[in-house]
Amino acid sequence: MIIERVPLYQVDAFTTVAFRGNPAAVCLLPMPLADPLLQTIAAEMNLSETAFLLRTNHRCWRSGDTFSLRWFTPQTEVPLCGHATLATAAVLFEITRVSATEVTFQTMSGDLLARKRDDGIALDFPTDPPVPCKPPSGILGALGLSVDMVVASCYGAKTHKLLLHLADTQLVSELCPDYQALLAVETMAAYRGLIVTAAGAGDGDYDFISRFFAPWIGINEDPVTGSAHTVLGPYWTAQLGKSELRAYQASARGGELGVRLLEGGRVELVGQAAMVFEGYLTLPEVA
Repeated sequence: MIIERVPLYQVDAFTTVAFRGNPAAVCLLPMPLADPLLQTIAAEMNLSETAFLLRTNHRCWRSGDTFSLRWFTPQTEVPLCGHATLATAAVLFEITRVSATEVTFQTMSGDLLARKRDDGIALDFPTDPPVPCKPPSGILGALGLSVDMVVASCYGAKTHKLLLHLADTQLVSELCPDYQALLAVETMAAYRGLIVTAAGAGDGDYDFISRFFAPWIGINEDPVTGSAHTVLGPYWTAQLGKSELRAYQASARGGELGVRLLEGGRVELVGQAAMVFEGYLTLPEVA
């Protein structure tokens, strides 16, 4: 059977302006497809993540409120992705016009909720409170940092993300990693990403800033990383003593998030999204 005209969208997440934030592809599948084909499509899209959405029943897209969701980088499937989830929710709320104001995504990380709000879309994710650890040998040199520039080093056990808290915002903004050196750090094989963060500049705009690097899964720098904020949220709540935070990811594209700790080990990430294009994907013959 040949599947034609599979809806495909590109959405910039955690921004109100196109060509900023973090781009994700969103594909509305009419039926399950084999994993190798999903990986091939993600490689073709060549974005940090491609989201594949599947209805969990036979209802039309507009009447659904529960969906199956998976995320693939150009190289591998990932268990959790915030910006592609936000992009997917934006497609459902703004393009397919689902009647529900809250939808559930069934994922490798359990059920995730997305709620339509006046100030954007709120994602309900599990938290990953980081625990102190020593920086892996060689990681600071690959980042061009010295020991005295690092306030703390922590590890998120659920997301397998390393967090480095630096002494000031300028260090984070001006960081120029040596990606080949990062890949050569053998002890980083256990991690799925590196968060570098610092407190906000003191002008009141943001409580903290961050950047995220993941060359180990094919993403040198991710523009805006929702899943990293499941680690950053509890970390900065403990550091600053406040549960509602305003965050900025200081990549070249940049992106803004609202972060709020919830009860039951959950965190709410709030952001907006800008539609870049919509079209159709024509797939090869599949069984």
